[in-house]
Amino acid sequence: MSGAVLVAVAAAVGNLLQGWDNATIAGAVLYIKREFKLESEPTVEGLIVAMSLIGATLITTSSGALADSIGRRPLLIISSVLYFVSGLVMLWSPNVYVLLFARLLDGFGIGLSVTLVPVYISETAPPEIRGSLNTLPQFTGSGGMFLSYCMVFGMSLMKSPSWRLMLGIISVPSLVYFALTILFLPESPRWLVSKGRMLEAKHVLQRLRGREDVSGEMALLVEGLGVGGETSLEEYIIGQDNELVDDQDQIKIYAPEEGLSWIAKPVTGQSTLGLVSRHGSMASRSGLVDPLVTLFGSVHEKLPDSGSMRSMLFPHFGSMFSVGGNQPRQEEWDEESLARGGEEYASDAAAGDSDDNLQSPLISRQTTSLDKDLGPAPHGSLVQGSTGDVMGIGGGWQLAWKWSEREGKDGKKEGGFKRIYLHQEGVPASQRGSLVSVPGGDVATDAEFIHAAALVSQPALYSSELMHQKPVGPAMVHPSETAAKGPSWSDLFEPGVKHALVVGVGIQILQQFSGINGVLYYTPQILEQAGVGVLLSNIGISSASASLLISALTTLLMLPCIAVAMRLMDISGRRSLLLSTIPVLILSLVILVIGSLVDMGSVANASISTVSVVLYFCCFVMGFGPVPNIFCAEIFPTRVRGICIAICALTFWIGDIIVTYTLPVMLKSIGLAGVFGMYAVVCLISWVFVFMKVPETKGMPLEVITEFFSVGAKQAAASQNNRHDH
Repeated sequence: MSGAVLVAVAAAVGNLLQGWDNATIAGAVLYIKREFKLESEPTVEGLIVAMSLIGATLITTSSGALADSIGRRPLLIISSVLYFVSGLVMLWSPNVYVLLFARLLDGFGIGLSVTLVPVYISETAPPEIRGSLNTLPQFTGSGGMFLSYCMVFGMSLMKSPSWRLMLGIISVPSLVYFALTILFLPESPRWLVSKGRMLEAKHVLQRLRGREDVSGEMALLVEGLGVGGETSLEEYIIGQDNELVDDQDQIKIYAPEEGLSWIAKPVTGQSTLGLVSRHGSMASRSGLVDPLVTLFGSVHEKLPDSGSMRSMLFPHFGSMFSVGGNQPRQEEWDEESLARGGEEYASDAAAGDSDDNLQSPLISRQTTSLDKDLGPAPHGSLVQGSTGDVMGIGGGWQLAWKWSEREGKDGKKEGGFKRIYLHQEGVPASQRGSLVSVPGGDVATDAEFIHAAALVSQPALYSSELMHQKPVGPAMVHPSETAAKGPSWSDLFEPGVKHALVVGVGIQILQQFSGINGVLYYTPQILEQAGVGVLLSNIGISSASASLLISALTTLLMLPCIAVAMRLMDISGRRSLLLSTIPVLILSLVILVIGSLVDMGSVANASISTVSVVLYFCCFVMGFGPVPNIFCAEIFPTRVRGICIAICALTFWIGDIIVTYTLPVMLKSIGLAGVFGMYAVVCLISWVFVFMKVPETKGMPLEVITEFFSVGAKQAAASQNNRHDH
């Protein structure tokens, strides 16, 4: 995984610069006020701090559409250039207006990196460690703040500290970031696939995963091109070929290393995933918890201990589902498809690009024509008119296809492929010798078999109209034809995308109004107001320097907490981290309120305030800090991910501006206690929102998450209709 990790670390440097900038301006503004005599003009002072937020907000409005059209990498490179230029202009700034312009440029850089780094990391990371890697931006951001506070504190001890130098130094790390983006960051493979640039995407994936055979994941990325669609939840019993009675509906699966063949047989009737109410709590039955949350929960609830599909019962099951190096049949598809495709399927990428037209890698050579009269494919995997192939796509999920036939309008038989995402269920059916009745066939009592949940839908590139014109493999048309359409605004109204947007925007609003940026930007002032100067005046440090020192120590304490969050993000998951850390935020804010209202002596009050602020920060960076961005980068389909993320990021920046601007006004009108009391109420609302609306996405491939959102949104609509009918 070292390739994916290196890329994530390089991308996260963009957030280090954002943290650096936040902390520098918090310290430098004390000296800017003196030089430009802004003590009597708080609006100009506020504008200097907020200008980068305004820049970030402006750039975010177009960043999503740009990221979807020109790619993730070019925008990350542009952000590094903007950081560099803004640093030079701040170093020079002869007056307030030039300084404001430099802060605007700086904001453009921040907006691009904060919006796109989580998307980029999500799209390049393997599902099993995606959460950990996507917590890196939070870590580097806090690291940047710590380094910056240390630098500003050091400068504040000088006879005449130069705020220009404080702000201008950002040009140095931004050069490093520029070099990293140019040298180490490949384009996101998901974006390349969405543009029909298959060979490039495959080479990038090979680099990121450190192995030759990435056909399983390539197939997954192509499946991710669809937005919405009819998806059903089904269940399968997977057993050895001789242990399940042959049936039209089954899928044949092969274990390449062991030479064992397996059959997946549908369990008719309602899916266990469909019957989520039996896993859900009373709350979900009463309609409080979104069915989507229970749906996701049912997958994690039934995960075997190992968290993957390697069951103790199946020593060979792992190898059968593995995407190991000895699967030549899928590696053949480059040359083979290029040879067959000819000129007709020239890529719409640049002229020099050699490109893959995905002749039919997804079906893995099962059949090469609709009527199947060419006979069985290389591995003899035709089973009574049903074919399939399975590939590991991470997080214990497998991707398979099956051939299905139905009567057409004119009485003729029509054929087509269905896509299946399979996931082992850790329910008693996976135990040796348990008797599960499989309608339409018996299972031997001593059989070894696995119970798998399945999401079944049309392959992304399946199109009955185009199939007759260009039979590029049985189940699909050339991906660049799908890609050429690009994202459209109507995709945002797909039930799954709409549902995901509501959850994403909601969590971003609540994150901002839980007060983090208020506490962050004004930590020095809040601590001064709390009387922290008292604690350090004995050593002879001025109150301005004291507040900077304490801010530095606070950010230093945040780093180990983020490291813990990185560890837990893929183990306990995003949802449980939020549900366990938000109550601590509420508690620390309540203590701050009490500390502000009750006079216990200046030293006691200052100590209580400081401890509460530190506790608030540490718990925030473990849950509410990183999770909203990670979550938003995971829940949208590839084609509209850029646009949707931009909508969520825009919400984030507008919330940020409102909180930052209103804090000084609110401190005057309702005081510190009132402000923290309000933040505590927002945190309480946030906890309820997370409990009811935010599903657990750990360890699931992005494409499966978006598929679940689509299913969950339809389930939610159906349950609402049922309630209205009754």
